[in-house]
Amino acid sequence: MTSARVLFSLRDSLTRELKERNLNELFNSMELPIAELLARMESIGVAVNRKELEKLYEFFEGEVRRETIAAHDCVGHEFNVASPKQLQVVLFDELNLPKTKKIKTGFTTDAESLDWLREKTGHPLLTHLLRIRETKKLSSTVEGLISEIAPDGRIHTHFQQTVAATGRLSSTGPNLQNIPVRTEEGRTIRNAFIAGKGYVGLLTADYSQIEMRIMAHLSNDEKLLAAFESGEDLHATIAAVIFGVKASEVDSEMRRQIKAMSYGLAYGLSSYGLSAQLDISPGEAQGLMDTYFQRFGGIRDYLKTVVEEARKVGYTETIMGRRRYLPDLMSDNRMRRDVAERMALNAPIQGSAADIIKLAMLRVDSAITEGGFTSRLLLQIHDELIVEIVKGEEIAMTELVKREMGAAYPLRAPLDVSAGLGLTWHEAAH
Repeated sequence: MTSARVLFSLRDSLTRELKERNLNELFNSMELPIAELLARMESIGVAVNRKELEKLYEFFEGEVRRETIAAHDCVGHEFNVASPKQLQVVLFDELNLPKTKKIKTGFTTDAESLDWLREKTGHPLLTHLLRIRETKKLSSTVEGLISEIAPDGRIHTHFQQTVAATGRLSSTGPNLQNIPVRTEEGRTIRNAFIAGKGYVGLLTADYSQIEMRIMAHLSNDEKLLAAFESGEDLHATIAAVIFGVKASEVDSEMRRQIKAMSYGLAYGLSSYGLSAQLDISPGEAQGLMDTYFQRFGGIRDYLKTVVEEARKVGYTETIMGRRRYLPDLMSDNRMRRDVAERMALNAPIQGSAADIIKLAMLRVDSAITEGGFTSRLLLQIHDELIVEIVKGEEIAMTELVKREMGAAYPLRAPLDVSAGLGLTWHEAAH
């Protein structure tokens, strides 16, 4: 009661501050309606197959045990594979492997360092250690999901509107934004997410290359916009421009390099960072970036301008006017200033993506209600919406969701939505 009274007493001053910062529209037309929608989505929850999760947990735990035994066999004795101290003794004293990055307690044994050691030495122990890390993480994820299953057989995650500074939604209890998708084993966890009683399947719909489309919109770069308009493979089209070849002559390595750079630029990627990602020299990486900026001058100018403008006014803005204040842009500390500059580059893009998916959620929910449908919105995961479908509404809901998501915001590089239906989240996403 006391908390409610204190919050109410702040109402007038906060309302005034929203108006002064031109945030009234964002608050009233987006964030308040989204709060109500998220509350309903939390209450509904998402149905899961407990037996499938328990089966996955046993499998991943079995993999951890098997790989641990194999790791012990590699060195001829048992040791705690989860202990950085014992790992250092085994790796650097007993096996005399190359030293990794120096830290206070010796040398780092994180996954990135172990992967580097594996590439450098090819020692089989490192393969086992990395596999243990991977499967233990999957096991912990599944265990967390099982612990959150409510008596109704559904998981009711808690959406957080105000945690991420960019405006992105996050979730806890459990964190459904963190379900692994990079490996096939990780993706199989989504097989345990199912349609509940009275529903016949799940529909998933997500945006294709939304951050690159926002980059094209904000920078108004003619060549990038043309790449989207062509309807061809985006990264292959950009690679053809960068390398001066026909699109048909772009190989997988060219495409990989350009994809890494295109996404990295929005995060303030340096030539050193690009060289590490692509396993090329910093000089080669810098040359690649220079050529990219020569060909795509609109992107170069935008990235320069957005930091300069943020330094001048103290914040960045998204397409909907969401601000991210960055006082460290004026810091005397070079490291803090560099971090703030990377945030200034990324916040308008990632924040605008957050704006768009929220607008899409409101449009989809409103269209479902106005159309008298029984299907319902369950989850928002990154750039993806998940809807629980009743029999007979499969086609109508697919059309509705694609239409409303596609019309969420008029980008210069129009939004592109892909959708799928399935009995499980994994099946629908494929």
